[in-house]
Amino acid sequence: MKQYNAKSIKNVALVGHGGSGKTTLAEAMLFLAGASDRFGKVADGNTVLDFDPEEKKRKASVSTAVAPLEWKDYKINLIDTPGMFDFAGGVSEGLRAAGSALVVVSGKSGVTVGAEKGFKAAKKLGKPVMFFVSKLDDEKADFNKCMDSLIEKFGNQVCPIVVPVMNGHKVEAYVNLLTAKKYTYAGGKITETDVELANHGFDKWIDELNEAIATTSEELMEKFFEGEPFTRAEQLEGISAGLKSGEISPVFCGSGLNQEGIDRILDGIINYMPTAAKGRPEPTEEGDELPCDENGPLAAIVFKTIADPFVGKLSYFKVVSGKLTADSQVMNARTETVERIGKVMMVRGGKQEDTSAVVAGDIGAVAKLGSVLTGDTLCAPSKKMTLASVEFPAPCLSMAISPKKKGEEEKIVSGLRRLIEEDPTIAQETNTETVEQIVKGLGEQHLDVVVSKLRSKFGVEVNLTVPRVAYRETIRKKVSVQGRHKKQSGGHGQFGDVWIEFEPIEGESFEFAERVVGGSVPKNFFPAVEKGLRDSIKKGVLAGYPVVGLRATLYDGSYHPVDSSEMSFKTAAGIAFKNGIPSANPVILEPIGTLKVLVPDDNMGDIIGDVNKRRGRVLGMTPAEDKQQEIAAEVPMAEMGDFTTVLRQISQGRGSFTFAFERYEDAPPPVAAKVIEEAKARGELE
Repeated sequence: MKQYNAKSIKNVALVGHGGSGKTTLAEAMLFLAGASDRFGKVADGNTVLDFDPEEKKRKASVSTAVAPLEWKDYKINLIDTPGMFDFAGGVSEGLRAAGSALVVVSGKSGVTVGAEKGFKAAKKLGKPVMFFVSKLDDEKADFNKCMDSLIEKFGNQVCPIVVPVMNGHKVEAYVNLLTAKKYTYAGGKITETDVELANHGFDKWIDELNEAIATTSEELMEKFFEGEPFTRAEQLEGISAGLKSGEISPVFCGSGLNQEGIDRILDGIINYMPTAAKGRPEPTEEGDELPCDENGPLAAIVFKTIADPFVGKLSYFKVVSGKLTADSQVMNARTETVERIGKVMMVRGGKQEDTSAVVAGDIGAVAKLGSVLTGDTLCAPSKKMTLASVEFPAPCLSMAISPKKKGEEEKIVSGLRRLIEEDPTIAQETNTETVEQIVKGLGEQHLDVVVSKLRSKFGVEVNLTVPRVAYRETIRKKVSVQGRHKKQSGGHGQFGDVWIEFEPIEGESFEFAERVVGGSVPKNFFPAVEKGLRDSIKKGVLAGYPVVGLRATLYDGSYHPVDSSEMSFKTAAGIAFKNGIPSANPVILEPIGTLKVLVPDDNMGDIIGDVNKRRGRVLGMTPAEDKQQEIAAEVPMAEMGDFTTVLRQISQGRGSFTFAFERYEDAPPPVAAKVIEEAKARGELE
């Protein structure tokens, strides 16, 4: 492929619901443009963009993929993003690299949650948006119904440009409302003819289109009200300006599977979507504004990483300014590490092709940049600058991960570390209390892919289980108890004798005090008594959980001038703890978290009901934008294991939440009894 400059490059992210036909549409575009020598199918596992083994196995996209094509002297970088919510990180990557977004909507199902989310995400980043209504080859597809739902959801900015001509439930042809041209597709051939728009009942869509164009300038609005037709140049200018400002979202349609309407959407991208050169200048953290100019200072954003144990790390980047060439030196702005660039590559799905340079506005890849992570900025060592990173959704589902074979814990940790480089929506941590490795992701399918990749890429089989909850223990009554340790074993013996008062205190701390009088316990043994108690509170008497909210006061005891030692008094303190805590009304404490859920108004009652089932307390509701409510509640952490899945089911993927630890509270007797039984079953109690 020849080298293009920013005036001839368009970067387009395909976003939408899972199963809406994004990858099939991209495949049809690549095939029609001659960028692929065969038309692959998702069901056959032979598409250009679904090249990952996990995607072939699941027949669905799980990560972002890039493929360029050439169309009428322009280069279009297609960025295919996953539609399943569990892989929403791919949408973040794709939109960060794209200059505009094409929201793909199935003509069968209409506007779904994935389309809504893709549209909102693109708008949040200021990206122009066009729509493509796909799958019109299916008899159950209904373009008119789909258009009505688009307008209802996104407003009058949605305007049709290409619409189908129907013969019963079958598409006979496609008409461009701007040019009054009709296109028929048969046997791989495209036939273009003139058409009288008035004869096909398109008045409604033409009015929608003209009204949308009129909103882009006062001159066009005045012309519209006077009933004058727009010229072709005015139409092009109005739609392009409206797209860039976010006032217009044109709609195209067709069938990726039958390769109908594909030439129309490619022409639409060329005619209306902005080139890289006409995109908004990107601000830097240093206060500069970078226009897309290959003669400017180097700045490139790394928007995706592939970590392969055999090939190594492959970093996908978009050059915002300047030019990134082979055998050059760049600086990672985050680490200030200078890296030497080896080969620079263009990517097409899973294949790479060497190139001498990647210029401003274009997308490429480079291998084996050790310090570089997704979201990093590559710049010239002489001029440091930092671009906005990639904003990823936070992982919300946690599971304990363990190897099926003992001794492979390190393989899990190293494998997860590599996968996190590839997918920042994965997180890993060690819970030191429960001695568990925890892996976090965006959902069950997401973690299922993690398990599969650990097996296939890193050779380790793992189990996922619900994480244990870090309970606590405390007391509710004040007691005084003796701890006496005496042992004779020839020579010097061991002797320590203490009287300790245990009492509950507020908070989650442990306090040690003494009020010994008369030297019954020498001062030099006080630290040993405290050490013995601090060791003891690590494991409570009920279920083996740490003891908190406790004050222990040493007030009496005795010693032997020869046999007493620090170890003796440390042991005596431990005996006092074991003797005294069971009679001090010990209780189990469970962790309580603050939950904030954002859901559509229609789902508020169901979510409140679910929170109540989880023993939660709803604190209040606050109206949010876009007909949503924020529900604030406090819920026991032990009850939140499947909340991610349930929220997604209730809200059809529209809901989101945050959950953070708040405090400990007494566990209800049935819960406490269950916790104690589980501890006994694990053999953790003496």
